[in-house]
Amino acid sequence: MLDNKSCQDYYLLMLDIQVIDDPAAATVALEPTRSRLLSELATPASAATLATRVGLARQKVNYHLHALEAHGLVRLARERKWGGLTERLLVATAASYVVSPSALGPVAVDPNREVDRLSASYLIALGARVVREVGDLVRRANESGKRLATLAVDTEVRFRSPTDRAAFSTELTEAITKLVSKYHDESAPGGRAHRLVVVAHPLPQKSDPKEPS
Repeated sequence: MLDNKSCQDYYLLMLDIQVIDDPAAATVALEPTRSRLLSELATPASAATLATRVGLARQKVNYHLHALEAHGLVRLARERKWGGLTERLLVATAASYVVSPSALGPVAVDPNREVDRLSASYLIALGARVVREVGDLVRRANESGKRLATLAVDTEVRFRSPTDRAAFSTELTEAITKLVSKYHDESAPGGRAHRLVVVAHPLPQKSDPKEPS
């Protein structure tokens, strides 16, 4: 059993989200068995415990754990002794993971390439750039022991008609343009540029239950 201090320690060290930008690490994390093991390691567990949970031989689990550990996806939480043996308890390095477009190398999506800026493809490219840029900034902030200052707004709006949607878009664009003009200072000493991205897309429709025949 883990004591309270051990539990606190590994939770403090576990990231909320880890962005994977290494192609080899992405390949390891996406393999189904290893992905399952990552999900089981939200709390520390040994290879023997995991083998029972996932229905694999302990040697096979150890093989997958070594691959995950080698690519920085799991780490040692603690060791405990049973008789003359030392058992290693591993834990995932993050509660969840996302693969950065950087892992795809030259074929990664890039909004700077020629793409219709009114298309859904451009919106996806913007989202991918957010993952890549912020993921890199978070990694650097963690390495330097600093907190990254960000802003995110997420809400829903239901338009009565396409006309209202167009009016909303126009007003939103005007409001953002006004705010940017007010606060942007290209020559401010010590100033730091920030990227502002505003997107809107229809919500996925929920499947309606089938009506009785």
